Amino acid sequence: MNIEKFIQRAEVLHKRLADLYETASVLPWISQELLPQAFNELYNTSKVVQLAAQELYQQNEELIQTRNWLEAERQHYQDLFEFAPDGYLVTNTEGIIQEANHTAAKLLNVSKQFLVGKPMINFVPLQERQQVRSELIQLSQSDKVKELLVRFQQRYGEFFDAALTVGVVRNHQDKAISLRWLLRDITERQHLESMLVKNDRDLFYDRSVDKHCKGETIPLNPLVIWYVCQGLVKLSTYCETGEEVLIGLATAGMVFGSSLTSLNIYQATALSDVKLVSIYVAEIAASPTLSHTLLPKINQRLQQTESFLVICGRRRVQERLHYLLQLLKREVGEAVPEGTRLSVRFTHEDIASACSTTRVTITRLMGKLQKQGIISFDLKKHIILRDLD
Repeated sequence: MNIEKFIQRAEVLHKRLADLYETASVLPWISQELLPQAFNELYNTSKVVQLAAQELYQQNEELIQTRNWLEAERQHYQDLFEFAPDGYLVTNTEGIIQEANHTAAKLLNVSKQFLVGKPMINFVPLQERQQVRSELIQLSQSDKVKELLVRFQQRYGEFFDAALTVGVVRNHQDKAISLRWLLRDITERQHLESMLVKNDRDLFYDRSVDKHCKGETIPLNPLVIWYVCQGLVKLSTYCETGEEVLIGLATAGMVFGSSLTSLNIYQATALSDVKLVSIYVAEIAASPTLSHTLLPKINQRLQQTESFLVICGRRRVQERLHYLLQLLKREVGEAVPEGTRLSVRFTHEDIASACSTTRVTITRLMGKLQKQGIISFDLKKHIILRDLD
């Protein structure tokens, strides 16, 4: 029985009781004392039932409104899931697909109804499935959202590289019950990244090139980042005693600029003839392509600065010199028959500033290394490293 019929019957019952009371009140054989009391109780009970029915009706209306709202919300989120630009999958902890949206089905080249019940691993190349199985086991034991890079193969189609973001759903007993996957095809993005790395010259070909001779101080502008096309730039600061401290070397393909440091004193000096291209900081912020190209180069500079800091933190000067020569070998070394030649000439003063010591000390230590056959010099006084490990 629905609520409307219940209310109608309660009203009919109430009316019948009222009619019965009027009829019975004129019958001579019914006690005049008992009759009013009995009918009064029945009447009051009927009134309570009628009020309860009205209240139930009101609550029923509110429940219907709530149900309609919940259904609209459910449909809203279902549409968001279904028509999202990225692929979404819901699997159990073993990777069996329970739900899939339109984009995921399109990426895998399978109709949605045929995806449900299929192991997700079926779309992974055979040689990579063991690794994915291991990841699935680890996922069930973790509470963190995890990022995975997996190669997928479309049904009757091509391979594509996918970035997966996966989260674990747990029940009230903290047991993993399902996995939610965000699936993106990153093949085109990776191709673009590789093209950007290869085409630095194309990116900067239409910009004017600034040339500086060896020994020149390069002007710094906080609005500009310099990109090194050719040559080597020494980056330095000065301590309280007035001594120069080497904090970086910008080689071809690297960037530098006063906007990349918080130092009050920051100087750039050409250690060889250099060619530079200027890039405004505002341009980088406005261009995703430019930002994407320069970010690894900025990161490279930061990592190099950290290496110089580690060198300065060594207690013994011999260790500082040892690790500095290793760093220079890695940054500006080139293979020659005698070993590894530093492509730029470093003076004892340059090396002393990087090692936070005096030129006299470096001259003595370099002479010792030369006697040991660890280093030598070519005709242009470039250092050649033979065995530094």
